[in-house]
Amino acid sequence: MSTTAVTPTGVKLPIYMDNHATTPLDPRVLEAMMPYLTTIFGNAASRNHSFGWEAEQAVDKAREQIAKLIGATSKEIIFTSGATESNNLAIKGVAEMYREKGNHIVTQVTEHKAVLDTCKRLEKYGFQVTYLPVKPDGLVDVEDVRNAITDKTILVSIMYANNEIGTVNPIPEIGKLCHEKGVLFHCDAVQAVGKIPVNVISDNIDLLSLSGHKIYGPKGVGALYVRRRNPRVQLNAQIDGGGHERGMRSGTLNVPGIVGLGAACEIAMHEMESETKRLTELRDYLRKRLEEKLDYVHVNGNMEHHLPGNLNMSFVYVEGESLLMGINEIAVSSGSACTSATLEPSYVLKALGLGDDVAHSSIRFGLGRFNTKEEVDYVADKLIDVVLKLRELSPLYEMVKEGIDLTKIEWAAH
Repeated sequence: MSTTAVTPTGVKLPIYMDNHATTPLDPRVLEAMMPYLTTIFGNAASRNHSFGWEAEQAVDKAREQIAKLIGATSKEIIFTSGATESNNLAIKGVAEMYREKGNHIVTQVTEHKAVLDTCKRLEKYGFQVTYLPVKPDGLVDVEDVRNAITDKTILVSIMYANNEIGTVNPIPEIGKLCHEKGVLFHCDAVQAVGKIPVNVISDNIDLLSLSGHKIYGPKGVGALYVRRRNPRVQLNAQIDGGGHERGMRSGTLNVPGIVGLGAACEIAMHEMESETKRLTELRDYLRKRLEEKLDYVHVNGNMEHHLPGNLNMSFVYVEGESLLMGINEIAVSSGSACTSATLEPSYVLKALGLGDDVAHSSIRFGLGRFNTKEEVDYVADKLIDVVLKLRELSPLYEMVKEGIDLTKIEWAAH
């Protein structure tokens, strides 16, 4: 980790603006967890002594806290190691359990890899998967979902909010449609829970995945909501041994992590409204600062149906890698953290119809609970400076400024 520096305006560097990849642990969450990392160390499945009972009580409380945030009941919360496992359990668990009924699954091309790769795995076992396109604003069309459902469809899996472009899908409508057709509806709600109101009942969701480390909780813990009535959802376990979590997910529970997830959900519930307002204002301010000083920038994704802290912008005629190197004391990302090990442009941005050059020049800002206006000002100044410098070196930008249409140019082969 680079050492901390302080700018003349008192802003500490490096600045963290990648809150969709992970969030820092809220000190209040750490405080709730500490006793369970030290003195209250029992196994929640130990029923014979007080150490186990105390751990079990803590787990039950966390179930309540999580259930309350999403409008569920505590018995519908199954603990996992994180949203990747929750997605795997939901999709594979339904596929195996309802195989007799059908073998068709519907999802969309901009899902997180934890959903896409799980669906690809099922295709190897003879399941049919429809990958729906998205509109240029990143939203899935409810009519496309309707047209994709057949009498063999057992599951629709559509994410609540996109991790790269922050767009929020029409989840209640999709859920209602699935219920009318008698098809189960799974929702990867990792980026939405705790940031915008999510209610599994009014949203018509049957299975919902969430994660601790996206809402200022600890890493390595998540949950899956599994509906118990109208309809009662059944799952085939993916991890066997001991029958923990109502037989759906065996393994000793991560009590400190679960306590932290519960505390993070409770804080989110109380502070969501004020946090949404603050983050939306900060994001719009950042966008305004950048758009005032730079031409050829555009925002990716529908800004009306959008996460409060997300801003995904393309800085055209600038090479993405150079841009990231130029702002190396600011933590942002150019794709999703889970797939950014490759130099491929983001598959999400490509799905919106953006060309490689534009997709490559995109940056995702993830504003969060601990970001300040001073940080936003520093980031805006730095970015404007770097983009202007890089464009001075760009022959393409010069040609565009001179009114040359780049699409009409025939480039000579080497």
